[in-house]
Formats: sequence, structure tokens, C-alpha cells
Amino acid sequence: MDLTMDIAQMSVGMHQMQAQQSLGIAVAKMAMDSGKDALELIEESTASLDPSLGNSIDVSA
Repeated sequence: MDLTMDIAQMSVGMHQMQAQQSLGIAVAKMAMDSGKDALELIEESTASLDPSLGNSIDVSA
């Protein structure tokens, strides 16, 4: 009887570890996608700026 319970407990434990690993991978993928989206947003917002903006200063007033 103990051997049957040990095998069942081991099976449950293995499935729990697999579920935790899958969840961790899914969260990591979501974080990577979020980072990519943020980088794209930054690139899009800075692409429209004038490249010569800020290259010279008018000091005569």
C-alpha cells in the first residue's frame, strides 16, 4: 500500500512541477513581449523628431 501511495504522490508532485515550469515560461514570454512593445513604442515616438533639433544654440538675445 505504501508503494502505491508513494508513486501517486510522486506523480502529483511531478505534474505540479511541470505546471509551475510552464507558468514560469509563459510569464517570461509575456515579459519579453511587453519589453518589445515598449521598445517599439519608444522607437516610433523618437523617429518623428527632427534630427537636427538641439544641434545649435542661439546665444544672442
